[in-house]
Amino acid sequence: MNVRRLIPAAALAGAVALGATALTACSGASAAGGNTDGKLAVTASFYPMQFLAERIGKEHVTVTTLTKPGVEPHDLEITPKQTGRLGESDVILYLKTLQPAVDKAVAQSGVKNVVDAGALTELEAHAASGHDDHDHAAEGGDHATEGEGHDHDHGGAGKDPHVWLDPAKYAQIAKGVGAALGKADPAHAADYEKNTATLVTELGSLDTEFKDGLRTTASKTFITTHAAFGYLAERYGLDQEGISGIDPESEPSPARMKDLQGVAAKDKVTTVFFETLAGDKTAKALAKDTGLKTDVLDPLEGITDKSQGADYFEVMRSNLKNLQKALGAK
Repeated sequence: MNVRRLIPAAALAGAVALGATALTACSGASAAGGNTDGKLAVTASFYPMQFLAERIGKEHVTVTTLTKPGVEPHDLEITPKQTGRLGESDVILYLKTLQPAVDKAVAQSGVKNVVDAGALTELEAHAASGHDDHDHAAEGGDHATEGEGHDHDHGGAGKDPHVWLDPAKYAQIAKGVGAALGKADPAHAADYEKNTATLVTELGSLDTEFKDGLRTTASKTFITTHAAFGYLAERYGLDQEGISGIDPESEPSPARMKDLQGVAAKDKVTTVFFETLAGDKTAKALAKDTGLKTDVLDPLEGITDKSQGADYFEVMRSNLKNLQKALGAK
């Protein structure tokens, strides 16, 4: 004889809810990365990637970064333990060629969802000198052969990786990151799309602030220890003069220092910029020789308690303010 057993409605509802919860968890980090909180496990190579992941992913992601605050990203080394943990990620966000150690670790990670930010926009080559008609060789030195990095060759790729310092290009990357998170975690794709749209709008407003704030200036040239601002300079009609090219810690040649003294006098430069993650010794040396002031122009490769702001937008607006002051914005 068959006996039919009735399941109480409350118990049935609980079972359905439990099943739904399990499916939701499997759609996120717990399926691929072993993240038991059900969130998408995202590993970012350094701060600009971390910022995008946190702003777009919000409560649906757990974000870790390979480059800790205060560490110069270009010099990052990855331990075998970090490489192993990288393989537990659901999504990896990085910028190929910026950090060779990260490139190697990512290649070894075996992670399916890997996003190269450089592939989401067009990267360009930028010289340390923004003056197209500035003939360094004619002024007494072939600086390109003196370890100055004037062709901005990064990891042999020949492209400038500092694309996040152009808000418009950073917005393009944000769109790609949002799409990648939605693909990795379809259950929350609508939220990622909404958060991406909000961030892109904010970046558009920041772009407008820079355009308006730097439209009319007494000078268009700025000198910086780290030639990281080629995209920013190109976007807003400025000329970047990097003291030592791509490496903020490298020592410039006497010829380059002499060259910059001439640029400062010719282009009415008032300020030599340095950054928070590298020393200011070179900037102060040039400023002393030329009678210029020094100030901070942050390439936003990391946020520390010394940064002039708590996040990307605050630091970028501090950069704008410092540029306006140095260039004599009207």
